Amino acid sequence: MEKIHLKRQLSAGLLDSIIANAMDAIVTVNSAQKIVLFNASAERMFGYDAAEVLGCELGILLPGKFDEDHRQFVKEFGETGKSRRRMGHFGLVQGKRKSGEEFPVEASISLGEDHEEIFFTAILRDVTERRRTEAILREQVELLNHARDGIVVFTIHDEILFWNKSAERIFGHNSDESIGQNAEEFLCPGQPGMYSEAKATTLVEGEWFGEVNFTQGTTDKRVLESRWSIVHDGDENPVLILVICTDITEKKRFEAQFLRSQRLESIGVLAGGIAHDLNNILSPIMMSLALLQAKNQDEESANLLKTLLMMTERGGDMVKQILAFARGVEGEKITLSPRILVKEIVKILRETFPKNITIRQELDEDLDNVSGDITQLHQVLMNLAVNARDAMPDGGTLTFIAQNIDLDEQYARMNVDAEVGRFVMIQLIDSGCGIPDSHVHKIFDPFFTTKEKGKGTGLGLSTSVNIVRGHGGFINVYSEVGNGTRFGVYLPALYGSGEQKQTKTAEFPTGNGELILVVDDEPSIVDVTKQTLEAFGYRVVTAENGEEGIRRFKENDSIDLVLTDLMMPLVSGGELIRQVLSIKPGTKIIACSGLESGNERESINLGARFFLRKPFTAKTLLESIHTILKS
Repeated sequence: MEKIHLKRQLSAGLLDSIIANAMDAIVTVNSAQKIVLFNASAERMFGYDAAEVLGCELGILLPGKFDEDHRQFVKEFGETGKSRRRMGHFGLVQGKRKSGEEFPVEASISLGEDHEEIFFTAILRDVTERRRTEAILREQVELLNHARDGIVVFTIHDEILFWNKSAERIFGHNSDESIGQNAEEFLCPGQPGMYSEAKATTLVEGEWFGEVNFTQGTTDKRVLESRWSIVHDGDENPVLILVICTDITEKKRFEAQFLRSQRLESIGVLAGGIAHDLNNILSPIMMSLALLQAKNQDEESANLLKTLLMMTERGGDMVKQILAFARGVEGEKITLSPRILVKEIVKILRETFPKNITIRQELDEDLDNVSGDITQLHQVLMNLAVNARDAMPDGGTLTFIAQNIDLDEQYARMNVDAEVGRFVMIQLIDSGCGIPDSHVHKIFDPFFTTKEKGKGTGLGLSTSVNIVRGHGGFINVYSEVGNGTRFGVYLPALYGSGEQKQTKTAEFPTGNGELILVVDDEPSIVDVTKQTLEAFGYRVVTAENGEEGIRRFKENDSIDLVLTDLMMPLVSGGELIRQVLSIKPGTKIIACSGLESGNERESINLGARFFLRKPFTAKTLLESIHTILKS
């Protein structure tokens, strides 16, 4: 009996010690809701000494507004027949400190009996700091989701823990698809060597920096600037890796254009020097041949000299072309009419081009004049026309379009060579074979040609670009394989006052908070269009490919209008139009493309309300949207 009594004493002492040292607050009440136990953690949590609350009703620890709810809970809890509820089962409840401060509590409740009396024991955990921390984390996550850079966090065991909104846009996977997955498969698909190198360097040196080539879908190639950093725990052990990715595709494209311009300038200087020396060599040869022709009367010698003179003159013509490329425009500029210039070119082409090529012209009646060297501009249009002819070996249509156009900041930002102002735009649109994407950015490089040996020097387009730049203008090109090519020549317009007209933005129509979905695979176009629309009273949702565009449309029931490009990876603009109209018939859609021929008819037939040719001005964009929304 003595051993049993001692065992009970030891058990009671151990129980008291456990209760007194528990990290969570422990409060026990009897069936009358009087407090009978109040441990040390409860004293710290509520600010009362145990002596102050023992024998008091539990309501002293609860905000008064919850008294009735508490009584109802006790009644229902006793009637369920269950003896306990786990921590967090009730969600968060409110406690009240001695100071009157209310605070959030997570609680577990258990029911017990002693000598036929019922007791309720609550284990309470103050989650004030946790709630504050969670709020801070939510704010930080929200801020990270607004960052333009893709931000990813994963463990050193490659499990993704965080994936912000920009990462969704850059990599094409939403956070639900990414979190918990293997980081290598999502950050460097198909590049295990790069992932391993980046991770190993980060773990050893604490960081890694480099460029990653990334293909979204099957065609959308991106260049990412990636910065990796190690994150340590409190004991300085590496536990996480933070990756910040910046999409620098457009930056790299602009750098390539800048380097190409520098290369053109360098080659131009070199070509100018070579041409000068060649002229000095060819001039005495041509004069000597002319003298020999006069002195030699026999037929054989005359034919030989004639051949030599013809080849020397051909060499002289090539030198002139090199000089034109090297120096741009030279000679006297005069005020001239683009209408007359284009009509003269069309007349020559109709007489010299194959009859299976139809030549059309659409010239505005009130075209502004331009200042230029008529011979040089004649050469530009002829070079472009000959290229169009060569792209239509089986015949087709070549269309000249000339019109005045006011280029605004939106247009200038969509075309790196453009400037804000008034221009005369002369377009040459062919229905030929088109230019592959891999060649579009090379066609203006000197000596680049896809023609057979002996059929082209590769200087025609380079010379044309230099001539137009020398006139203060620029050339752009849009092409689709199998659907033809459009070259646009832009020349600064002249006015009687000698000053260019300024577009008044106040005249632009504005929106009333309508929601516009903008879908385009060119990030620069998406950004500029979004900024323009928001500046004029619209709300904007964006997507950078057709697949994402369809997903965004499904997520937003209140979209008033869709503006979509037609040529995009993953899902084309035409397919996007079909799916959008199947989801919500009657949706107002504006399609856009760099080429009008064929694309306009296709998009209208699919259900688009309007077609915009790229690049477009803010005025054209806003007027088109205003008209469609009001229709």
